[in-house]
Amino acid sequence: MEEYYQYFKAVHIVFVISWMAGLFYLLSLFIYHTEANDKLEPEKSVLKKQFTKMEATLWKIICQPAMLISLVAGLCMLHINSGLLQMDWMWVKLAFVIGLLIYHFICGRIIVGLRNDRYRWSSFQLRLWRELATIFMIAIVFVVILKSALDWVYGLIGIMGIALLIMIAVKLYKKSREKKGE
Repeated sequence: MEEYYQYFKAVHIVFVISWMAGLFYLLSLFIYHTEANDKLEPEKSVLKKQFTKMEATLWKIICQPAMLISLVAGLCMLHINSGLLQMDWMWVKLAFVIGLLIYHFICGRIIVGLRNDRYRWSSFQLRLWRELATIFMIAIVFVVILKSALDWVYGLIGIMGIALLIMIAVKLYKKSREKKGE
């Protein structure tokens, strides 16, 4: 079975990329869907109907399958090379993956809420939420690439620093949009 490890690794990487791309696009759709509420009829209804359809299709065709295939390929890799579970970095990666899975399923709940006209999040909140996926992605990539060479304290500080920079960038973008709207 060891001869298949690299195949599972390649499949894992391809579908993680697909999963992340799907989540990033999905959150953009959520933002546009929420902002469609500010439009006048009939544009508002047309946009909301289209975004609902796009969100459902993206979820069913890309996000869900990519997440499942990523997980299956990752589990196959761990089955073939169970020694990975003896390494601290793998447990840190798995903790971030669990966080990403929670994020994924919260996005599924947002789809249902938007479909039922329950808008709990503003477009600004959704922009911040979208950046959380970026933080998960960066954290997972750095942990996997740096492995045991990673000093966990500095790594965590670095990830928090990146998160802070992303939040500042989103705030500046919001201010820029508000100025253009005036």
